[in-house]
Amino acid sequence: MELNRREFLKASGAGVGGIFLLGALNPDIALARTVNIPPLKRKVTETTTICCYCAVGCGAVVATYEDGAIKIEGDPDHPINEGTLCSKGQALPQFHTVDGEDNPNRLTKPLYRAAGGTTWQEVEWDWALDTIAQRVKKTRDDNWLSTINVGGTNYPVNRTDAIANFGGGELDNEECYLLVKMARALGLVYIEHCARI
Repeated sequence: MELNRREFLKASGAGVGGIFLLGALNPDIALARTVNIPPLKRKVTETTTICCYCAVGCGAVVATYEDGAIKIEGDPDHPINEGTLCSKGQALPQFHTVDGEDNPNRLTKPLYRAAGGTTWQEVEWDWALDTIAQRVKKTRDDNWLSTINVGGTNYPVNRTDAIANFGGGELDNEECYLLVKMARALGLVYIEHCARI
């Protein structure tokens, strides 16, 4: 059966009218409901800010009480992101506190899982940093290349190919400078950043 536009509109109007006349569609479903919201005892303030994760500078709007944030969302008036946020920016609310209470899902201590283990355990920061430093040094020393032979001639390279450095977008220029200086001092040649991937 082929319908032109006029016949389609007539049939659609008759069908919807018939549904309402026969009571097949309850009109109460479509009505707006009133919700009683208790009055706020504190003043909510909206402040614009910049997302802390990378150097793009996306804008965000933070709704706060006097003692904590209650909502963080993209700033629709910001020229860079126009109200949108990436997955890291959308995770900003996980870091805020409400009424002085920390997010129960936010990690505050490092977790460690032993080789072959199936569970994570909380460890102290000092132990975690010392362990990381010892393992980096051991890996570097065990895999150090001082020279390579090309065409029968030894050339000095003084590097390790066993460690790579992957920078994060939340670092500022000064932190990136220090991180690359440290990586080069350790002899790393594989240095990359998440913004280039």
